[in-house]
Amino acid sequence: MSKTFSSSPNFANGYPTPGPQTPTPQKVMDHIYFLSETEWKNTREQDTFDYIVIGSGFCSLAFAERILNKEPFSKILILERGPFFLPEHFQNLPLPYQHTLGGLSETFPWTLSSKTANQPPGNIQFQHGMVPFFGGRSIMWSAWCPRPTEKEMAYWPQETIDAARSHFESAEKLLNVIPADQIDDDLEPEVLTHIAEQRPVYGIMQKAMQDMLASNLDKIPSATRSMAAPLAAGSGIQEGLDFAKFSTPSVLLDLANKQANLSSKNLGSPLKIAGDCIVNKIYQQDGVATALDTSRGVVNIGDAKLILAMGTLPPTTLIMNSFPQVKKAGDRFTAHFITSVVARVPRKDYDFANQLNELELGAIYMAGANKESGMQYHVQLSILSDKNPMKNAEKAARYMPDVVATASMAQLQSSKDHLVFVCAVLGEIDFRNPENYFKLNGQINPTTNVDLQAIASKTDLQTWDTMDEGTFQMLEKALSPKGPQNVEYWHGEPDKGTWEKDHPPIAQRRVGGLVHEGSTLWIGKDDEGVVGLDYRPNGVENVYVTGGALWPASGSWNPTMTMVALTQDLADNFLK
Repeated sequence: MSKTFSSSPNFANGYPTPGPQTPTPQKVMDHIYFLSETEWKNTREQDTFDYIVIGSGFCSLAFAERILNKEPFSKILILERGPFFLPEHFQNLPLPYQHTLGGLSETFPWTLSSKTANQPPGNIQFQHGMVPFFGGRSIMWSAWCPRPTEKEMAYWPQETIDAARSHFESAEKLLNVIPADQIDDDLEPEVLTHIAEQRPVYGIMQKAMQDMLASNLDKIPSATRSMAAPLAAGSGIQEGLDFAKFSTPSVLLDLANKQANLSSKNLGSPLKIAGDCIVNKIYQQDGVATALDTSRGVVNIGDAKLILAMGTLPPTTLIMNSFPQVKKAGDRFTAHFITSVVARVPRKDYDFANQLNELELGAIYMAGANKESGMQYHVQLSILSDKNPMKNAEKAARYMPDVVATASMAQLQSSKDHLVFVCAVLGEIDFRNPENYFKLNGQINPTTNVDLQAIASKTDLQTWDTMDEGTFQMLEKALSPKGPQNVEYWHGEPDKGTWEKDHPPIAQRRVGGLVHEGSTLWIGKDDEGVVGLDYRPNGVENVYVTGGALWPASGSWNPTMTMVALTQDLADNFLK
């Protein structure tokens, strides 16, 4: 019988005294999966590693999984700055966990420039922060995973484009990406009919609306393509679940479990993970990283390769503080600015209206570009048909394509006879804007001693105008059977507003916060970038960069799947 309790020979099961009474979630996880204080001491003093990975999000998982799958004896140490918080994506958890999004679960390890912070509504006002917990942003992301086309990867080195494209399939497999119109493809019609009564089906409405948009795409001059949204939501299919947003905590712990079992049989090495470990600085000698200064003491790098896998801006801060010889770090900054539009069309306008169940959802991706500049945008379109919003609230929260950008209860309650269209529209910041920067400011804390500025240029404003216009054309010319006269838009706060014929004003529809930051350590041939084609910062020997910092230009597409693809390419380079 396996041991299902924790005790020691001298304090066994409440004898001779009750024993410790103050466990914490982190102590529990340290006891099972992470390094305890004693194990951390032994690791620092005695262990050597092949790879030390900073971060526990998408790129960390992609790297460790790829390496250990081929070489299970590889010794890997993962350092995570934060504690254990959520076991999986918050959308897979009960409805109250939605409230964990934002607030204290988001930190901003930079000083925002006053010029950005003081912009009026309708402009860029800030950059969304980091999620400083085990799993990082993977526990709170939207999970849209389109493959960028070669044209959409403009300004990228051809070698990097080829590397990404050759790993798209394996990246999608790791993230469990599934197009919205294929979620129930494996079910028989009679089973599908039964399941449709239990939860929303990406079925009749999904297929009809994506076909409608595809056939009317020429009515949107700036649009370039559309498709069923590829969502990282197929993670539970093999376990009998039909829709589960992907996140890294449970998968990383499963990988650690697997390695522990292999190690016990002398078939592999344990995967070691340390939480609450902030890396302040990398010590170097002549461009070789030698040690890490962390909040839990110094870690000797030895012969290990150091993998920076903790987002976009933190590794840039670390590089700038640790390797002053690396030129141009932080000179570029890109991200995605956002327009948010909620609209509705009477359900009876659609010839499939009578076939819909009580709750149905749809998810469609549409890409476009400004014809003059080539700057890109895309629409993440969620469609809801909800005849009983109060009853379906918990169910909808679980199955929504994007619970971060969805309809409010007030919008749904007033639209029981309508299809509701939620448009999260993302446009790329032009990386050539000299007003944008990410640079050291001389403050003391080496993890936050940077200033960030992002201002929309004339080109950015043109892109923003194009994507707003394309969104309204999509709704009125492509998706409304009776045209603009039957489209209404929500005006006001999500929980307090009115439906009106007029387009919502710029100050209301344009969101102040940026997402998908990138380009601060862009990749390029020779000295064209900050990082070379082998993922090493120029002038540094044993440090490798993953994630959005590598993006030469951001395009508009969601970056996570491509981040994972390039991280797998990095791992494959080592395996070769």
